[in-house]
Amino acid sequence: MTKGQKIALAVILSTPVIIGGILIALTSDSTVSGFSAISSKKIGQVEISDVIYSSDEYIRQLRELREDNSIAGVLLRIDSPGGAVAPSQEIYEEVMRFREDKKPLVVSVGNMAASGGYYIASPAGRIFASPGSVTGSIGVIMSFTHYYKLLSKIGVDIEVMKAGELKDVGNPNRAMTPREKIYMQSMLDDIHMQFIEDVSRARKIAIDSLIPIADGRIFTGRQAISARLIDTLGSYEDALAYIKDITGVSRKSAVVEKKKPEGFLKRLLYEEVFDKIPFLKRAASPAGSYFLYDIPSIN
Repeated sequence: MTKGQKIALAVILSTPVIIGGILIALTSDSTVSGFSAISSKKIGQVEISDVIYSSDEYIRQLRELREDNSIAGVLLRIDSPGGAVAPSQEIYEEVMRFREDKKPLVVSVGNMAASGGYYIASPAGRIFASPGSVTGSIGVIMSFTHYYKLLSKIGVDIEVMKAGELKDVGNPNRAMTPREKIYMQSMLDDIHMQFIEDVSRARKIAIDSLIPIADGRIFTGRQAISARLIDTLGSYEDALAYIKDITGVSRKSAVVEKKKPEGFLKRLLYEEVFDKIPFLKRAASPAGSYFLYDIPSIN
């Protein structure tokens, strides 16, 4: 074998080693004996934004991260005014499972985590919010729109036949009776107490101490500290640094982000139509009771 052939063979044999070393260096979180080693632990991230109408996708994302042994902890980013009652409660229970499984989960509040958004945040190991973030709003709301006065003006009469006095509570074609109002209020009061009890359990705040501030009022992040509704004033970056530090994950480590898949048509409708015409977005919402803070518009 000539000298040139020996050099060529050496280059060929050493190339995989060189490439492997480069890949390790580029993807590493720690260094051992001058060579980088791939870290097996990462931080997972889930983002909950806008009004919550369904829990399925968020629960799937959270569960995947909770059951993934390569994920050391999870950062839950919330920017939501709340949403439907049952989905909020279902996501709350999934967040509670992180505590039961002893896998750290930290919440970072964006512009808002109010009502159902706060419900979901409350079981977190630590809640971060900016001083001007909006949170709290521990309350329940249900609204009814009645058309019967308008219909009567155009000569339309709708007749409903039913078995059961309360079967058509909230019928838009007539006013509610006093009994119906009492019935609906009792239902909302029960849901409200469920909210209070769950926040009390998650935040370890006595119910008697929580009730005076659980009247639907909102708090700034700074006010929420005094009310014990959040733990730390800080940004998304502060929350991310914290979860990496308590789990021993390098601050240079990449975050595994879970994102909700959306079709082009749905995204187009929401971004270009519903978001720009608020009453259409509200009209498209499923009927029912909500943990929802209705954001006033400023024009």
